[in-house]
Amino acid sequence: MNIGSLYDIFRQCEGGVTTDSRHCPSRSLFVALKGDTFDGNRFAARALDAGCAYAVVDDSSVIPAGDPRYLLTDNCLLTLQTLARHHRRTLGTRILGITGTNGKTTTKELIATVLKQRYKLLYTEGNLNNHIGVPLTLLRLKPEHEVAVVEMGASHPGDIKELVDIVEPDMGLITNVGKAHLEGFGSFEGVMRTKGELYDFLRTRPQAFVFMHADNPYLQKMAEGLPSVTYGSGEEASVQGQMTGCSPFLNFVWRRQGESLAHTVSTRLIGGYNLPNALAAVAVGNYFEVDADLIDKALSEYTPQNNRSQLKRTADNTLIIDAYNANPTSMMAALANFKQMEAPHKAVILGDMRELGKDSLDEHRKIVDYLQACGFEQVFLVGDQFGAIPSPYVTYPDVRALIAHLQMSKPAGMTLLIKGSNSIHLNTVVDYL
Repeated sequence: MNIGSLYDIFRQCEGGVTTDSRHCPSRSLFVALKGDTFDGNRFAARALDAGCAYAVVDDSSVIPAGDPRYLLTDNCLLTLQTLARHHRRTLGTRILGITGTNGKTTTKELIATVLKQRYKLLYTEGNLNNHIGVPLTLLRLKPEHEVAVVEMGASHPGDIKELVDIVEPDMGLITNVGKAHLEGFGSFEGVMRTKGELYDFLRTRPQAFVFMHADNPYLQKMAEGLPSVTYGSGEEASVQGQMTGCSPFLNFVWRRQGESLAHTVSTRLIGGYNLPNALAAVAVGNYFEVDADLIDKALSEYTPQNNRSQLKRTADNTLIIDAYNANPTSMMAALANFKQMEAPHKAVILGDMRELGKDSLDEHRKIVDYLQACGFEQVFLVGDQFGAIPSPYVTYPDVRALIAHLQMSKPAGMTLLIKGSNSIHLNTVVDYL
């Protein structure tokens, strides 16, 4: 089946596209993907029984004779991606592509909350930012959408190139580049090359441009030759901003280049490291001519979710929950911010940073060294990588061991930073604090 014929069928499927036979909206199109432990072809019949109108499969043996609801292709994943690109090209929606080592999901959410003040917007839900989530996002585009914001994640060289070739963004934003997924990228230079694949694509597109953090020398170098709308602390930036407070929530002022009028924003974001993310949203909103008062309102009302710099007060403690992910760059930024935060009694619960490869022990050692310079009242370390580093702190092999300790000796009257890779499951300790 050629892509044009498949696209005609897709447009008949009012329920959209699904890859999960447990979630089959009426009149949807099921695409049978394969994974290490599953084969979607085996669930095509179930998807059709559950309400799907058609099923795209790449195994002819699952197709009953004479059943026109089965659509055979050579590769379901490639077909999903090709269909998404065809749909994106057909609608011609303006698309902003976002990637970066840290802050890309928060930045995407902030930009979305700003643009929604004026536009009918489609944006990535949650962290559906990989080779499957990105095409599914594009296939949610409707003719009424005026702008789309698509987040793109990467853990190996070539990941961003694969995604931009599907998305074909008109503009791009890289939040930053840092030490993450070093096991897959091989080095920090590998991170830069892969994230830079977004810029490489935009260089091939007429009238493409980037939103760029002007304070970041790595991004400046990577974006050479590309038109840019800049944001940062200096007077040369299109949007200029300064932090005015961060105990615990980020407060800042911003102004447009050449204007004296300053706008004051009090956010619900924790961490001075979120200032560039907020300024990125201001810059995007300003470019799209969102009224400044609406930009301020959107940013002041946005509340972080999903264990991303959330503030939670329990009966005994104040918690800063940043347990969705961690890498050396984000961990050090969180600790530096926490060190400066005004609080009488501070403690940290840190979990291992995953996917660092040969650099893992060295990067964990740097965190332990920094902790000793911070002077926090209590430190709890979780994971075998922290456990392999000589330190004055008690280390717990896993989160269950930490919870067992907390059940016997719970901190009280403390402000605690909780940060670690998602796979450490530090979010589960919240109920014990």
